[in-house]
Amino acid sequence: MMLHSVASCELQDGGFCFENSRRNGVLESSLSELGYKSPTARKTGTTIAGLVFKDGVILGADTRATDDMVVADKNCMKIHFIAPNIYCCGAGVAADAEITTQIMSSNVELHTLNTGRPALVAMVTRQLKQMLFRYQGHIGSSLIVGGVDVTGAHLYSVYPHGSYDKLPFLTMGSGAAAAVSVFEDRFKPDMELEEAKTLVRDAIAAGIFCDLGSGSNVDLCVITEGGVEYLRGYDKPTAKGRREGQYKYKPGTTAVLTETVTPLTLDVVDESVHVMDTE
Repeated sequence: MMLHSVASCELQDGGFCFENSRRNGVLESSLSELGYKSPTARKTGTTIAGLVFKDGVILGADTRATDDMVVADKNCMKIHFIAPNIYCCGAGVAADAEITTQIMSSNVELHTLNTGRPALVAMVTRQLKQMLFRYQGHIGSSLIVGGVDVTGAHLYSVYPHGSYDKLPFLTMGSGAAAAVSVFEDRFKPDMELEEAKTLVRDAIAAGIFCDLGSGSNVDLCVITEGGVEYLRGYDKPTAKGRREGQYKYKPGTTAVLTETVTPLTLDVVDESVHVMDTE
């Protein structure tokens, strides 16, 4: 009996395990029998980006927030405060990104008060990835963390399941492919401030024009050793243009090819007259 229990607890061979597939199928069929639908993947839309330049880090984001196929907010803030020298761009589910960055900002403030030292970007990234890994991807927030500390300028991306990258330029969100193509074409090490700001702006604009989930304005956040400059509404690449012509036509401009009149016969079933009291 003991041998059997030990053998059953031994690790299986390597490779993918599909033991939950049959269980999921049973659960989905039972839900449909009760009149419920199993949850589906949620489509989100955003373009966020960041790069390391000569004097620090620049973060960028669009400002469109969507609810399915509806634009819920045209001027949403996606660059969140973490610490005086560290900011974070959020993509994915807006509520998840918002509360995740708020929790992290609170934890960083407590850490700073406890240690008496300003926060490091690596410490913030480590706490974020540990928190997201604990929830196994069920918190739908993809984050780009950028800042300048005593060790220099740093830029990290943190994925919903807890993995991370450290690179000189990063993009995330549904418009990431369009944005990263601009970076790969024009990025250079040790860029000057204005050139770097223009590059981040163009990368976000590429996401805005090439991705339906991204849109409206471009926000930038420039972080240097001397401080932070939050450029809200830095550019509005999709501003409505002026109409060049008149698009109102006179009645009869378009010919009527066929016309059908269907008479409706109505019978009065009940008729009553109410006299209004005017006294």
